[in-house]
Amino acid sequence: MSQPTCRFCSAPLRRTFVDLGTSPLANAYRDPAAAAEPEVFYPLHTYLCDGCFLVQLPAVQSPEEIFRHYAYFSSYADTWLAHAEAYAAAMVERFHLGSDSRVVEVASNDGYLLRFFKERGIPVLGIEPAQNVARAAEAIGIPTITEFFGRSLAQELAAGGRRADLLVANNVLAHTPHLNDFVAGLALALAPGGVLTLEFPHLLELIEHNQFDTIYHEHFSYFSFTTAHRVLAAHHLEVFDVERLPTHGGSLRVYARHRDAGGESVSRRVTALLAEEEAAGYLTLDPYRGFAERVRATKRALLRFLIEAKDAGKRIAGYGAPAKGNTLLNYCGIRTDFLDFTVDRSPHKQGRLLPGSQVPIRPPDAIREARPDYVLILPWNLRQEIVEQMADVRDWGGRFVVAIPELEEIP
Repeated sequence: MSQPTCRFCSAPLRRTFVDLGTSPLANAYRDPAAAAEPEVFYPLHTYLCDGCFLVQLPAVQSPEEIFRHYAYFSSYADTWLAHAEAYAAAMVERFHLGSDSRVVEVASNDGYLLRFFKERGIPVLGIEPAQNVARAAEAIGIPTITEFFGRSLAQELAAGGRRADLLVANNVLAHTPHLNDFVAGLALALAPGGVLTLEFPHLLELIEHNQFDTIYHEHFSYFSFTTAHRVLAAHHLEVFDVERLPTHGGSLRVYARHRDAGGESVSRRVTALLAEEEAAGYLTLDPYRGFAERVRATKRALLRFLIEAKDAGKRIAGYGAPAKGNTLLNYCGIRTDFLDFTVDRSPHKQGRLLPGSQVPIRPPDAIREARPDYVLILPWNLRQEIVEQMADVRDWGGRFVVAIPELEEIP
């Protein structure tokens, strides 16, 4: 394999951030009828760029292979829908959006967010490359372009008079291997006085809270605020505000506009967060060292717990079939010898098998029927919602368990 290079600054990548072995694509859920057929496992080896401090995975598979048919539908998580509705209300108020505005979302999924703008009479346009997911958005009246986003599509939007007054790129910046082409497209698709918002998991939270399971093949890049700020600036986009969010274990919402576009003054939160990251050493190698050993310690702790529980005759089921859970299970070598099954609210996953581990996915009521002793929560970022939804697990003495940031039994 040739020496990988940084997808932002093109420097050679020589420094390992963490190596999680090999894993299948995290959203490649399997048909039980094909369980005996071989799966393809790809390296899950992340690097740190010495030049710009972008943490990244080399692209081992094309976006077409990963995203054209997608198993994740955003509308099945109640807390995520609430987050989207609150975002829409805040943006309408802050930027005075109305019927003469246009909101465009890149990676619009099943229309989960744009519907809240549409309900307010604001014209919307989704861009979603996953054909099956885009159909769900169109079914609820969200016009959707089923293509990958970049310079070429952005030029078509601009030529057609469809530049965005609010351009939304939430939880998609990490999903493109063509980072510079993608961000250049954002600049082209943004109206002269428009606002771009991006949300993405904060690399500092990943490191400080041991969130290694958020590393999987569809997440090509992992951003500190400093690195994201540099990437946007390289494409003449000025960051004028930033907010910390609790989503996905700790995310950032970044506000940007064309350089010299005017409008709100740059918030002190921008300079404060840049200074915070510098003071914490994230422009040096120090904070990145030691992360891999913490990951290995988490693996050992989870396997000890599962071995002891199984040796004691306990039954263990999972809750959720998220991509992050597949990283955890495959890295730790957990299969049906430890986890009887998992459950998920999405009917698009029910009846299928998790990739790699081949753990069967069932509807949530399967937990109530099986009455396991432990429920391992795989989407730990939704732990409160799940514990509340499945509160009756305690009725038969069952307990909840999470592995991230560290192994914890929830009574």
